[in-house]
Amino acid sequence: MFAKLYDPLMKPLDIILIYKVRNRLLQKAYGEVLEIGSGTGLNFPHYPSAAEQITAIEPQRKLRDKSLPRAIRAGNSITVHEGIAEALPYPDNSFDTVVNTLVFCTIPEPEKAMKEIVRTVKPGGTVLFYEHVQPKNEVMRAVFNKATPLWKRICDGCHLNRDTETLIRNSPLEIVEKQASLNEIFIEITAKLPTEL
Repeated sequence: MFAKLYDPLMKPLDIILIYKVRNRLLQKAYGEVLEIGSGTGLNFPHYPSAAEQITAIEPQRKLRDKSLPRAIRAGNSITVHEGIAEALPYPDNSFDTVVNTLVFCTIPEPEKAMKEIVRTVKPGGTVLFYEHVQPKNEVMRAVFNKATPLWKRICDGCHLNRDTETLIRNSPLEIVEKQASLNEIFIEITAKLPTEL
């Protein structure tokens, strides 16, 4: 059911905000790229030619199936695989870029996923995030906290109140650029893994 509704639900937000962010953020992707939680492939048309090989993982078969036509049309070399962020089936230091867009809200164990990202990105590599996060405004935070249990049931496990920015800041990644929108509910982060940990 969620796979059928995903694109229609995302379309208004994509038109207003996310399309431009995808286009801007993904221009930073290069080399061997891993996209975590690729969903229906909405990012695929935005990858630049510098993204030489894109490996996309998505745990839900119906979403993967819907993404395949976009992968073919995109023109880049994109392969889509079954996988979860908490147990990436790739060796250490495999990717130049790791892409995460609107995915950390649904990952069951985000701390494990972050460790896997750090493990699989190359030293000096780039990790790109576009996520909705727990609001800083106290009133909005209370509303999001109250709404999250119902929202998770409706939207396939999506947590409105995830503090993904703190998770990034507490990881070995170094934030080199951050932009926020819609009262800091959405954050766009470019991070690097230091060459020496």
